[in-house]
Amino acid sequence: MVYSVILVTKLYQCRFSFAKIINMENFTNKIVVVTGGTSGIGYATAKEFSDRGAKVIITGRRKEVLDTAARELGVDAYLADQSKVADTGQLVATIKEKYGQVDVLFINAGVAGVSTIADATEEGYDRIMDINVRGAFFTLSRFIPILSDGASVVFLSSNTASMIRAGSAVYASGKMALNGIMKTAAVELAPRRIRVNAVSPGPTDTGILSKMGLDAASIPAITEHLVNVIPLKTMGHAADVASMVVYLSSDAAKFTTGAELVMDGGMSLG
Repeated sequence: MVYSVILVTKLYQCRFSFAKIINMENFTNKIVVVTGGTSGIGYATAKEFSDRGAKVIITGRRKEVLDTAARELGVDAYLADQSKVADTGQLVATIKEKYGQVDVLFINAGVAGVSTIADATEEGYDRIMDINVRGAFFTLSRFIPILSDGASVVFLSSNTASMIRAGSAVYASGKMALNGIMKTAAVELAPRRIRVNAVSPGPTDTGILSKMGLDAASIPAITEHLVNVIPLKTMGHAADVASMVVYLSSDAAKFTTGAELVMDGGMSLG
């Protein structure tokens, strides 16, 4: 009986200590780059890192929106289109000159799209692949020289990479490719202790349905359907994903690399 009490007490203390590490982790003097940080998950992640003391840099394609987000968050911002490798090259050169090295890189920028294979267009295919795959690949590639030893890289993937749904061929295959890039990078960068992981959210309340051009009147019904197929019966929130990105970039996850963390309320369980 006494032994059981001691064991429970020790487990509780360990759990408390682990939670304390995560909650108290700060990123003072750390340089954090968030691509596509003007809204949704990118915005929430930039805020979380900034609140923890990091020097945060966000990127975006639209100057007015980017400036507004930077002002609200109190972070630095640079105009850059992830689909244009030249933009990324210039971004890296600017960050190297002004900040030196980067400690956390969150490759978040991306676009979504729905189309059956039969109805797919070259334009739609190229738009998704240029940003979500080619753009993400070369963002990592160009940033590698200025990543600090022991840095953290996190890709924003999606639970669609492990689910089969009609209409998602282009988007899902892009995220599958992204996960392959992530795992390969984890091996290649391990000698420098750079950890590379991916977060794969399910349906997340970020306004993405509106951005996809769906009729506002149909969004509530779509949201209800999504909630009904999620075992936890709720949509995810951008702040949830932000917390996971911060965790993966913290010392609490210093032995985690090459991992895809699915955050979809159980949706991918079928």
